[in-house]
Amino acid sequence: MAHPKRKISKTRRDKRRTHIKAEKQQISTCKATGESHLYHRAHWHEGKLYYRGKVLVDSLESEKN
Repeated sequence: MAHPKRKISKTRRDKRRTHIKAEKQQISTCKATGESHLYHRAHWHEGKLYYRGKVLVDSLESEKN
């Protein structure tokens, strides 16, 4: 089994194990609707599902059929 030549501090180990960057959620505004939402997430606005400024699902259209 390998053994370290010198002791590594506990605070340094703990800093490496925490992933604060991944926990932060960034908010942006949609170009098409002006609605605020999380990055890389689709969001609903007035019965339509938007992702990157484009309509993915139109719930009003599917109800008519």
